[in-house]
Amino acid sequence: MALRGCLRAGRGALRAAGPPGPPARRGCAGGRPPAFGFLFDIDGVLVRGSQVVPAAREAFRRLSDAGGRLRVPVVFLTNAGNCLRAAKARELSQALGLQVSPEQVILSHSPLRLFSQFHPKCVLVAGQGPVEENARNLGFKHVVTIEALRKAYPLLDMVDQSRRPKELPPPTTGFPTIEGVVLFGEPVRWETSLQLIIDVLLSNGNPGAEPEGIPYPHLPVLACNMDLLWMAEAKMPRFGHGTFLLCLENIYKKVTGRELKYEALIGKPSTVTYRYAEYLIKEQAEKHGWKAPIRRLYAIGDNPMSDVYGANLYNNYLKSAQQNQVEAGVKRIPQAANPQTEDRLAVESCESILVCTGVYRHNADVSRKPEECSTETVFHGHRDFCFDPSLVEASYIVQDVNEAVLLAFEKENWS
Repeated sequence: MALRGCLRAGRGALRAAGPPGPPARRGCAGGRPPAFGFLFDIDGVLVRGSQVVPAAREAFRRLSDAGGRLRVPVVFLTNAGNCLRAAKARELSQALGLQVSPEQVILSHSPLRLFSQFHPKCVLVAGQGPVEENARNLGFKHVVTIEALRKAYPLLDMVDQSRRPKELPPPTTGFPTIEGVVLFGEPVRWETSLQLIIDVLLSNGNPGAEPEGIPYPHLPVLACNMDLLWMAEAKMPRFGHGTFLLCLENIYKKVTGRELKYEALIGKPSTVTYRYAEYLIKEQAEKHGWKAPIRRLYAIGDNPMSDVYGANLYNNYLKSAQQNQVEAGVKRIPQAANPQTEDRLAVESCESILVCTGVYRHNADVSRKPEECSTETVFHGHRDFCFDPSLVEASYIVQDVNEAVLLAFEKENWS
C-alpha cells in the first residue's frame, strides 16, 4: 500500500529537529499551556492484540511530567466496542504505565449517547462483550440481545444443526416489538446475527409473525465501527466490523432488491466521532486549568481508511466551518470576544499522522516525492463514504507513535 503523499515532511521534520533528547518532565513547555491535543488510535498504534508497541511507553513518558500526569490533553479514539470504557481505560493504564480515565476513551459506540431520540425505543443490539450493559450505559432503555431473540424464536437460527430445536417449540407470546437495530461490532456467530437482523428488518420488528410484504423504509439501523480490517498479533490484518456490515448490506439487497439504509454510522471516520473527541479534549483542558484555547489536533493512527480518512474529513469540516463563519462576519476579537463564538472558532485544524506499526506498512526505500508515489486504488472504506484519494493521504507518515509525538512537539515548539 502506498499513498500519494508518502512521507510528506514526516521524518524530514524529525531530522531537522536533530536527535531526540530525554523526555521532558515539566508541566508545560516554557510555562505555556498547551494549545494542541492528541487523538490516539489504539490497535496498531499503541498495542497489537495483547502486546504493547515498544514505542508507545516511550511516547507517553515524553507526554507526562515527573508525577506521571499528562502535559497535554489526550483522547484515545478507537473503533473497538466490545468492552466498557472503564475496562479499556484499565487496559491502557496497564499498557502505558500511567493513569487513564474512562473520560479519555472514545469507543466506536460512545457518540451514541448523543442520539437520544432512539433511547426510548426497543432496540436489538448485536456484537460481543457486554453489549446490553453498553447499550444501557449509552442511554437505551429497552434492549434485546441477539441471544435473547434467538431463545424467544428458536426456529429462526437454523445454520448450526446442533442448535436446532429437537421438537417444535410452543408459540412465543409477550415478546416486545423491536423498533430499531444497533450494531456495536462484529459478533461471534455471524450466521446467527445476519439471519436474525434480516428477519427483524423484513418483519418490521416482529420476527415471529408471518410477513405481509417487505417494509421499506425499514426500521432504523445504527452501526458502529466501519473498519473493514484491523491489526492484531497476526502478520496480516483481520476482518473487522466493516466486513460484517458488508455482508449484511449485500444480503439485504440480494433478498429485497433495495439498499440497506443507516440512520447513523458511528466511529472513525465519521465526523460526529471527531466532534465528540474535540469536545472531550476541550473538557480535559478545562479540567486541568489550561487556559489557552485548543487550536490544533493531531490524530495518530495506522489505518488510512479510518484514521487518516477521518482526520482529514474532520479537518475539511473545520476549514469549512471557519470559512462559513468568516463569510457570516464572525471575527475573533481577543478583548471583546463572545465566549461561545471563541469556542466555536477554537480548533483550527486536525492533522493526520500515519504510523507503520499496524495496518499500514511503509517501504523504507520508497520515493519521498509525491508525484513518484502511487495512489491508493482499492477502497477499503464503507459504502456510504465516497472515495476521495486526498482523504487517505496522511499529513505525515512516521515509523511509530513516539516519532509522531516528537513530530507534533517540533511543530508546536514544545519540549
